[in-house]
Amino acid sequence: MSVLTLRQKIYLPFKRLFDILFSLIAILLLSWLLLIVGVIVWIDTKAFPVFRQRRIGKNNKEFLILKFRSMHKDTPTDVPTHLLENPERYITRFGKFIRRTSIDELPQLFNIFVGHMSFIGPRPALWSQKDLIEGRTNNSVHIIRPGLSGWAQCNGRDDVTIEEKVELDTYYLKKFNIWLDIRIVFSSIIKSITEKDVIEGKQS
Repeated sequence: MSVLTLRQKIYLPFKRLFDILFSLIAILLLSWLLLIVGVIVWIDTKAFPVFRQRRIGKNNKEFLILKFRSMHKDTPTDVPTHLLENPERYITRFGKFIRRTSIDELPQLFNIFVGHMSFIGPRPALWSQKDLIEGRTNNSVHIIRPGLSGWAQCNGRDDVTIEEKVELDTYYLKKFNIWLDIRIVFSSIIKSITEKDVIEGKQS
């Protein structure tokens, strides 16, 4: 038996169409910013500005998420930031800025365009976050695409436990519609501007 309502099933194709169109528009309009940030990151880290990280997507399939590099190139890969010993020493000066403002997430517009992600949905878990993956799977959250931002990010962002995140993600699964997605978009923009609920050292 499907956990999605008929209205949600009807909405999903339009949600995907929105993702394709607006991610393409955003990539074109923000190409200048992507280029400038990329150059600064390259100078700051002495490494290729975009890095790839294993994440869990729809139906628990792995994909490579794209992010601007905010840490030095000798940082251990595929390790959640909060599990690093003294993570502050790995984060560059410019990296702190792009992490606080979520600018480091901009390359994920390409993930959205190709279908790995959506603009709105549960943030994709790291492959190593077994407890989060299990909690979401047990509540069927894994059947929808992960997002650039989601309900959990609007209700605590970094300052939520795994159990609270699963609860918030499950709420989104049961209630998502166009109006909730629009609410999350505006809330996410405000939080990025105000840097509310950002805790450095956490891995979103």
